[in-house]
Amino acid sequence: MSDENFEPKNDLEQKLLAAANGEVDVDELISGLLNDQVFMPVEDEDSGIEGFQRSLNARPLVVQDEGGVHVLVLFSSPERAKVVMEEFPKFGGGLLADFRWVLERIDAGAGVTINPGWDVGIDLDPESVATLSQQLAEEKAQLH
Repeated sequence: MSDENFEPKNDLEQKLLAAANGEVDVDELISGLLNDQVFMPVEDEDSGIEGFQRSLNARPLVVQDEGGVHVLVLFSSPERAKVVMEEFPKFGGGLLADFRWVLERIDAGAGVTINPGWDVGIDLDPESVATLSQQLAEEKAQLH
């Protein structure tokens, strides 16, 4: 896939494209992710209604990278997930969630990839995810 075909559909996609074009610093992009919404593909039992999730036990799509690290797969919008999700037919559902909500629930030591298969996306290693999680925890502590 190519970023030539990538027309931004939301604020996150505009930021990702700007970073891919060198217009925004990657660290700035990463710290701004906390305020963005992402699409998380999930596996759930078949309800017979496409996109309808029957249980509360939906499992997100997690893959292993070549180093054995678990990586949570996310997308900047449901439309971006369609091509990649053809490889994972059990993950036909999904949910839109704030990235900070995802961070509160991600397993320690996991990485994150946003828009795999697209030239416009970002990969976060476990250390970057841990840093963002810590930043989020500090923000929450200041509110209390």
